[in-house]
Amino acid sequence: MASVNFRSINICVIGTGYVGLVTGVCLAKIGHSVICVDNNKDKIKKLKKGISPIYEPGLSSLIKEGIKKGRLSFSEDINYAVKNSDVVFVCVNTPTQKNGKTDLRYIKAVSREIAKAMNGYKVIVSKSTIAVGTSQKIKEIMKRHHHPKLKFDIVFNPEFLREGSAVDDFLHPDRIVIGAESEKAKRIMEQIYGSVKTPIIFTGIEASEIIKHASNAFLATKISFINTVSNICEKNGGEIEEVALAMGLDKRIGKDFLKAGIGFGGSCFPKDVAAFIRVAKDSGYDFKLLKEVQRINFNQREQFVKKVQSLIPNLKNKKIAVLGLSFKPNTDDMREAPSIDIIKMLLVKKAVIKAYDPVAMEKAKDIFKNKITYGSNMYEVMKGANAVLILTEWADFLKIDFKKAKKLLRSPFIIDGRNMFSPEKMANLGFEYYSIGRKKL
Repeated sequence: MASVNFRSINICVIGTGYVGLVTGVCLAKIGHSVICVDNNKDKIKKLKKGISPIYEPGLSSLIKEGIKKGRLSFSEDINYAVKNSDVVFVCVNTPTQKNGKTDLRYIKAVSREIAKAMNGYKVIVSKSTIAVGTSQKIKEIMKRHHHPKLKFDIVFNPEFLREGSAVDDFLHPDRIVIGAESEKAKRIMEQIYGSVKTPIIFTGIEASEIIKHASNAFLATKISFINTVSNICEKNGGEIEEVALAMGLDKRIGKDFLKAGIGFGGSCFPKDVAAFIRVAKDSGYDFKLLKEVQRINFNQREQFVKKVQSLIPNLKNKKIAVLGLSFKPNTDDMREAPSIDIIKMLLVKKAVIKAYDPVAMEKAKDIFKNKITYGSNMYEVMKGANAVLILTEWADFLKIDFKKAKKLLRSPFIIDGRNMFSPEKMANLGFEYYSIGRKKL
């Protein structure tokens, strides 16, 4: 368990996206001196003022706290940040290409800059999700561009942060995985995480790279599995929540990620599943299981649209109210959100979409442009709608006044992609209520 060897270390974190910003801010929170670096001038300008560019519960207050205590600063100057740090965390974007390969251009470019800026021994820690073998490629780039007399170590320290609870996940993780080659690097990483009370798992670098992809791919598989079972429940009159409860009580299975719905999205699962399929292919193995996970995930969205059409066969010019746009609650992240595919399918059928989300509407506007409209609250989008679709399980939606909603709606149709409400309650209120893997009453 980490908790003994903590000491304050000078750290720079390159990249201030979801992973990088949370990492840098939380490292400052546990006592380190941190410089967060990004080449986005506007983002750095806001961060220096204590303004978070992303919505993540608890993050804004920690940014302000870190700046006030003098532990956290922001810069565009990677050269300055590397020279004034002993450990460099690399948290740049590693998108997945259409062929499933991880795009390494950003991480390669940053590796060259780090190597040129080095002025002494450094530990280079990658937290960007990468395919197995990438750390060794980074090492070769560093060797080609750094001063030969200067020493460095490469570490892979995968992140397991869930958007919406990322701060808590960093400060109270299930485990910390560190892939390292030298005892010196292991010692320094142990000191960085010394105050975090959780097991530290030291592995070889290649194993640590596989752990990240394998973990997310397994969780994605679990989601697609329960979604497939939900389809079987619907065809046979079973209740998916009863099935999931009984399955989850088996300690070998566990209850987490057994919630049926419209599939997984976000920046991690879709990307990591695709990347792991590609890693397997490059290793000479056809990962058919994960290909089916992908197919099932998209199929859930198609099935959901079919539910809508079962209520409204001709969707042309029908007004559809959409509640929830982000891929999950407590984040404004729209990357790979199920709402995107579902709304696009409805637009093809000439439906008229008006949507509401507590925090993600600005990002949605960049995706849908002027193809859909937005409301300032839940009831505004329901007014005159032929149906309500629930696509993200925001806690705010649990407070819906259904008597008020029924008066606003043109038709009392609710299609719930997140199983937020009781079918019995909805039926008693006079709604035609469809959900996932449950009997319609």
